[in-house]
Amino acid sequence: MKKIIYHSKTAFIVAGLLSAALISCRKESPTLARILVVDTNGDPCANAKVHLYPTPTIPPPHGSIIIDDILWTDAEGYVIFDYSENYNLGQAGFAVLNIEVFSTDETLYGEGIIKVEEEKMNDETVIIEP
Repeated sequence: MKKIIYHSKTAFIVAGLLSAALISCRKESPTLARILVVDTNGDPCANAKVHLYPTPTIPPPHGSIIIDDILWTDAEGYVIFDYSENYNLGQAGFAVLNIEVFSTDETLYGEGIIKVEEEKMNDETVIIEP
């Protein structure tokens, strides 16, 4: 009888540990901001400079900007910013970022705003014009 109770307790403890491990193993999905840059004709703009940055809600020196990124678009006019490392699992919301875009020769300019939601691909299109 003692042996059966001992095995039952052991099985209960092992089952509890396994269920706790399975619950805590949730892997977070990527948090991405994908910007498409097009001209006024709708044609994609390659090698455009895309700048993402927030508008601080608390003025310096108490508020600090932790996101200030610049990348260049690919041949199809896309650029992808990966904020997976900046997002913490369980965090409510991520960021609203300003977008500034300059063409390669800096004759065309565009701007916009993107709301970056956690654990998903966030898309925005910016039209650049003279």
